[in-house]
Amino acid sequence: MAAKSAGSALDWGWNHSPATSAALVAGGAYTVATAGAVTGLPASHALLVAGAGAAAQVGSDLYQRRPAGHTVARCAAWLTAGGWTATVLTHDTALTWSAAGWWAAGTAAGMTLARGLVRAEDTARTQRTERRLQKWANKQAGEWHERLERLFRLEGHEVEGVRPWKGDVGYTVRVRMPSNTPELPADAVRKLAVDLRLPKGGGIQIMDGEVYGETLIRVTSVDVLAKVTDLPDAAEDTTVTSIYDGIPLGLKPDGEEARIVVVDDCALVVGQTGSGKTNTVNTANAGALRTDNTVVMHIDVTGAGISLPWLHSWAVDGTARVPLIDWTADTIEEAHILCDTVIAGIAARKSGHQDLLTEDDKLTVSHDLPEVLVAVDEIAELTPGLLRKLDTIVNTGRAVRVRVLICGLRATQDVITAAMKKQSRVRVGMRVSDPEELSHLFPTGGGRINPKAAPYKGCGFYSSPDEDDVVSDPTAFKGYRIKPKQIRALSVAYADRRPHLEPVFLDTEPALYYASRWGRILPRIYKTKQLAPATIPYTDIDVLYPPVNEFTGIPITSSTEDDEDGNGGPRVVATSTATTPAAPAEQMRVGADLLSTMLNAARPAPAPSLDDSTVIQADFGRVIQQAGTPENRPNPVPQLLADAHNAVVAAGGRMHTADLAALLQMEPLVLGTELGKLLREVSIERPGKGTVRAGKDSESKPGYTAETLAAAMRAYNLRDGQ
Repeated sequence: MAAKSAGSALDWGWNHSPATSAALVAGGAYTVATAGAVTGLPASHALLVAGAGAAAQVGSDLYQRRPAGHTVARCAAWLTAGGWTATVLTHDTALTWSAAGWWAAGTAAGMTLARGLVRAEDTARTQRTERRLQKWANKQAGEWHERLERLFRLEGHEVEGVRPWKGDVGYTVRVRMPSNTPELPADAVRKLAVDLRLPKGGGIQIMDGEVYGETLIRVTSVDVLAKVTDLPDAAEDTTVTSIYDGIPLGLKPDGEEARIVVVDDCALVVGQTGSGKTNTVNTANAGALRTDNTVVMHIDVTGAGISLPWLHSWAVDGTARVPLIDWTADTIEEAHILCDTVIAGIAARKSGHQDLLTEDDKLTVSHDLPEVLVAVDEIAELTPGLLRKLDTIVNTGRAVRVRVLICGLRATQDVITAAMKKQSRVRVGMRVSDPEELSHLFPTGGGRINPKAAPYKGCGFYSSPDEDDVVSDPTAFKGYRIKPKQIRALSVAYADRRPHLEPVFLDTEPALYYASRWGRILPRIYKTKQLAPATIPYTDIDVLYPPVNEFTGIPITSSTEDDEDGNGGPRVVATSTATTPAAPAEQMRVGADLLSTMLNAARPAPAPSLDDSTVIQADFGRVIQQAGTPENRPNPVPQLLADAHNAVVAAGGRMHTADLAALLQMEPLVLGTELGKLLREVSIERPGKGTVRAGKDSESKPGYTAETLAAAMRAYNLRDGQ
């Protein structure tokens, strides 16, 4: 197993059983007796040590309140060992059969006695604890019976039990209600909280029991959500888990762990800026990566922020042998390649693993056939084409264990698609300021959520199907805190258990670009930073770049791939492949020497007079007069839109407004205003609030993508019936 942390540490914990401890003491006595007989050690020294040990044993037993008989037995063992050692030292007979026989008999008796004493003490301790809890529960039951009678004038009710919670943070009272009063009044929560004088952060929750007429009153006496709890076992326990066990996110108000299950269902995580959403995503990453049957992929086109902490140990430090994240899509183009590969892999699994679908219509994941979990951050930054591909993954990947974890700022329709929301039965909503946000997110129980129940940073609500596949009402939780230092340590511990995609998944046309993914990605996200030798096996290969659709700027990974409208057919593409990672930018664009030719080709030929039927007049994109198309009908696409699209495609599919304006010889403000009018005319919106990452430094500035402009051109054609 991999190291548990980045650095080595000595383990000073002696985790021995009572029997082995007794054997070690006996072994020490024999060693002292043997060596002392040779060196002339006085026998009185052995008696002195035995007496001191017996005295220390008495003090320890009194402190731990052990029974007197147990104390006598342990002291007798000390004195017996000391007496045997003194006898051996007196007669110099340590290496005789007689001395060794008595030593072996005493050792066996000591081991048996030690085990018996510890078992007896454990049993007695458990019984004392049970008696103490029973006494406490009986007292609480009496008090609650009187409290319900006093506050609500109940008669005929019975308090059937009181169960404390883990960590002494609260308890649950089970009440059998009378037939004429089957439930408590609406103001019961407030009255009970005041009567109990609960501290700030405590609370009352009234729930139905397993049978009609049974009421459960959950009392929270400690504000668990106010505490900052680090991710447990981050440095000590890194045992292998399974994705079937669920992914831990944090603690519920009762101290129990909040877990989500993403085997059958996708997950949706939303939260406003500063709510702790990124920390929650990293916690989910830690839970998925701790398993040995889950491949984790990321899509984050805003700079791969959710991936960088998990890649650091591999890409920079070199302490991890393999990348924790199997694939990171840091750009729109890379995200298209990833999604195409996953969609093709879903189809390949459905046909290639039919022999495994005998007992169930869904695959059973394992280390050799892992689940694929695609985590998508900042989904509002994705283009419509990518959202459609993600919808396909969400809708078709369940049976073959390909699921998506979607993260966004809001759960509204303009951010999350209908398919994503419908298929994501696992919902996580971090702290919000508007209760309507949570009501819109959670399908059941959202209207009864009070945001004040999760008021702290890192708090939120979650719902997830239970063992019976029933989605529970939203429950408050406080997310575990995971720090970059912990992430780097976990990256080393989890590296050697990472599974690999099976050949069936990768035996597709889009998967041709899978092997060289890091050759494309690492130079972009780490730029000039020195990469660790551990990355060489992933980058010292021929780096492939798919051809690009000249019209949309989208990479083409399959010869039968549909176009943006879903229509199959031949494509005009700019072929761009490479064998080295030295010039990825050049591979994603048409040659600069063709730019002027493309722009001139898009413009109409100059006319000798305004009376010519082929003249097209335009004023900053507003078409004044158009005529002379092959069908003798006006061209519906404004000239400015066509020019801008051709320029953006030639620049690689994305371009800042200032650079585009300079190329078109216009003022940036005028260009932005006019293009904005053209897009609004056909109800086309730019993703990511109009910002794109382009240029040598991939800066995020206002700009345009070829996909957005192409969608507007299609909209104009459709609107005018062409």
